[in-house]
Amino acid sequence: MSTKIIFFAILLSIATTTANHDYKDALSKSIIFFEGQRSGKLPPHQSITWRSDSGLSDGSSDNVDLTGGYYDAGDNVKFGFPMAFTTTMMAWSVLEFGRRMADEQLEAAREAVRWGSDYLLKASAHLPNALYVQVGDPKADHKCWERAEDMTTARPVYKVTPSNPGSDVAAETAAALAAASRVFRHVDPGYSSKLIEAAEKAFAFADTYRGSYSDSLSSVVCPFYCSYSGFHDELLWGAAWLFKATHNASYLDYAKSLSLDDDSDVFSWDNKLPGARVLLSRDSHIDNEGELSTFREHAQRFMCNVLRGSPSQSGELHSGRTDVQDGWEQPAVNYILGDNPNEMSYMVGYGDRYPRRIHHRDSSIPIYSTNGMSSSSYGCDGVRVTFVIAYNK
Repeated sequence: MSTKIIFFAILLSIATTTANHDYKDALSKSIIFFEGQRSGKLPPHQSITWRSDSGLSDGSSDNVDLTGGYYDAGDNVKFGFPMAFTTTMMAWSVLEFGRRMADEQLEAAREAVRWGSDYLLKASAHLPNALYVQVGDPKADHKCWERAEDMTTARPVYKVTPSNPGSDVAAETAAALAAASRVFRHVDPGYSSKLIEAAEKAFAFADTYRGSYSDSLSSVVCPFYCSYSGFHDELLWGAAWLFKATHNASYLDYAKSLSLDDDSDVFSWDNKLPGARVLLSRDSHIDNEGELSTFREHAQRFMCNVLRGSPSQSGELHSGRTDVQDGWEQPAVNYILGDNPNEMSYMVGYGDRYPRRIHHRDSSIPIYSTNGMSSSSYGCDGVRVTFVIAYNK
């Protein structure tokens, strides 16, 4: 799911561009995708109607409420690490480009952010004793192809604690909560304050009890979402977002104290170094520009490394954007929307020819009530046979 958020962000950046494609329509449909991944009690205005309430007892095995949040697309597992990153990036996209969005799109995007941040508030409610980071055993889940609404597999919960730390997932959770707080600062100040308070607790936990959640929970998070890059990049990322959200200089001092000099040409759910450096290098709350020079140099090198056709040191980062290969993202988006050898859109619902089902299990399994069959027919036993029969009745 975290890959989808990158496409969402790019669409936001070009939504007002004049072109042969309707980027505003594509943007609306990219937001709807996240509705398809929702867990928990769904709202009455849910537009994807083949989804319904699911995971309503999540957390009960540990006497906590972990309902809500997002499934990991093809899985019925809720992985906290990539879910938090997705929430962070959705929030950043709204902060950067929300003013370009139509009112209804902006409201839908805020709702998508809030669906993630509401869950992360629940996951962090027991800090500093525990941060809940996952619901569902991925190995058991991957053996059973069933609708989220009809789950028969056990729903164990997993957490990091002071004795079994997870600085990476905790700092990413802090980043998500801090970024979301800025989204709601003016439209819901009380909620924004609540997010900041939780973000600071999560970051303090990440810094005080250092260690990787991949070590503490290796049997259930690896190889699915191991933190291969370690946890220092998340500490930088979390500090950067808390500085943005609070303007508290101690978070900037903390970011500088990490002294992370490694370059990276990958920005992803695992490696946050480039994102943190770009975020810090464009800050307008710092009088001494020299304080940002190290972050800016790293950000410039990252941009030069990843921009197509950009020779080394051929671009500079100014006020949070690069002047190298301006518009490079538009051909990539156009390819996805139909300008490709197959002459079809790869976005569900966009254009005249497109895939019919989003990346979610429910989209490939008939709703039992439609076929007059009991939900047990779609459990783990014999699901492939039942699936074929149901579609060929």
